[in-house]
Amino acid sequence: MDSTSPTIIGLARVSTHAQDTQLQLDALHDAGCTNVFEEHVSTRSAARPGLEAALAVLRPGDTLAVWKLDRLGRSVKDVLIIADDLHARGVEIRILSGTLAGTYMPTGEGKFFFTMIAAFAELERDIIRERTLAGIAAARARGSVFGRPRVIGPERAAEVRARRAQGETLASIAASLGVSRTSVSRCLDGAASRATTAPAAPPSGGIAGDES
Repeated sequence: MDSTSPTIIGLARVSTHAQDTQLQLDALHDAGCTNVFEEHVSTRSAARPGLEAALAVLRPGDTLAVWKLDRLGRSVKDVLIIADDLHARGVEIRILSGTLAGTYMPTGEGKFFFTMIAAFAELERDIIRERTLAGIAAARARGSVFGRPRVIGPERAAEVRARRAQGETLASIAASLGVSRTSVSRCLDGAASRATTAPAAPPSGGIAGDES
């Protein structure tokens, strides 16, 4: 066989070692797969050794075959991401059974499948973004504060200023507080800035010209 000709690579997946992949393997071999990768992974595992091995050998023009679409990914989001990646690689998807059984190419009529996949992927991202923004808004309404937390709080800031006023070095203060020298310097710069912009206090002797 010409090593450069398109090949069909199969992927069989079950969730536990107690489940059998034989039905999938038989269907994939009957479909003409020259190589079939198996994986026994649970829905909680992020590792996909079989899929990664299949992707490593797939080339533009090749076909990745699965028994059913749900064998490609363990969630809708999973399927969308994988299908989008296959489209970018120029790899066909062949689904052997189920409602979407058929061969889908990155070009021609099969491109509609990948277009729909991309549309659903974009919809998924928009939904996640909308939920995230709604969650942040709700949290802010409850008084939550977002952003980088202060390394040196108000109480420690007063200690930093007092120790610095006594001549202690920045490095020594930082080491004793368990923070960086930059954090100590930033704390002191902030204190100096606030002192510069603070309004001047009125004279202790009262208003000038008062002869009481």
